[in-house]
Amino acid sequence: MGAFLVRRIVFGIMVLIGTSIITFAIAFVIPADPAVTMAGAKADPQTLATIRHELGLDLPVYLQYARYLDRALHGDLGRSYVRRDSVAHLIATRFPATALLALTAMVVSLVLGVLLGSIATAYRGEATDNALLVFSLALVSMPVFWLGTMLLIAGGLYLRSFPLGGFSGASSLVLPTLTLALGSAGYYSRILHTNLSEAMDQEYVRTARGKGLSGARAMMQHAMANALLPLVTLAGLDLAGLLSGVVLTETVFNWPGIGRLAYEAIFNLDIPLIMGTVLFSAFLIVVANLGVDVLYAWLDPRIRLSEAG
Repeated sequence: MGAFLVRRIVFGIMVLIGTSIITFAIAFVIPADPAVTMAGAKADPQTLATIRHELGLDLPVYLQYARYLDRALHGDLGRSYVRRDSVAHLIATRFPATALLALTAMVVSLVLGVLLGSIATAYRGEATDNALLVFSLALVSMPVFWLGTMLLIAGGLYLRSFPLGGFSGASSLVLPTLTLALGSAGYYSRILHTNLSEAMDQEYVRTARGKGLSGARAMMQHAMANALLPLVTLAGLDLAGLLSGVVLTETVFNWPGIGRLAYEAIFNLDIPLIMGTVLFSAFLIVVANLGVDVLYAWLDPRIRLSEAG
């Protein structure tokens, strides 16, 4: 298990270094002058040159990247050109709102997905199964931006039951949570339905039913554990994506999270903030992948053995 963990950590570090190189290279492609962004378009050339020197923009590219990487390793992601604040502080300030939304959406999507998938499997081949199949596919097919807008119009404008945006308490969490959770719930339900159907046809489940267990009890006591295993990987990766900030949902609901912060940074061409949010998102995804790999290897030792071989 130790060698398996070391390999995964080394791979994660390589992914982060690769991400930092790509985001740093993209920063040079973006048609924006940080000195102009900070001082304004009417600033005199001497002022612009001074700012570029202070930011180290007059250094060779490889030295600029080396300085950026060294600061990033010490937790310094630079300073926002527009907000005039530390990027690390801005991310730390916005992350709790994103984490709250992401964890709530993940719990709701898993509960709904497992519920729908279990009911559909219990009624395999019947009208209920077909109806839930159509319902699940409809949930998966709805674009997040469209679904969020429709929920906002229905719940915020017509029913007036929920805030139109921002975070002002538990009620403001409902619509963005549903926006994020419904599509994932539809997807999880289909995955679980497939896995459960395969498990229910296995010999050990048929044996359990032959001993007098009802279909529902055989499914819950014998088939469910194996069917849930693939969802661990999917849920872990989805949670990483949610934690790194869902730009569209946070933009629709004006949610004060990292996704909204990244959207504003892109809109303002705030390069340090763009690079910081991307690198932080990559870090979360790497950590989540590592957690999923370790959990999966712990649940299924054959994975460790296959890699060792």
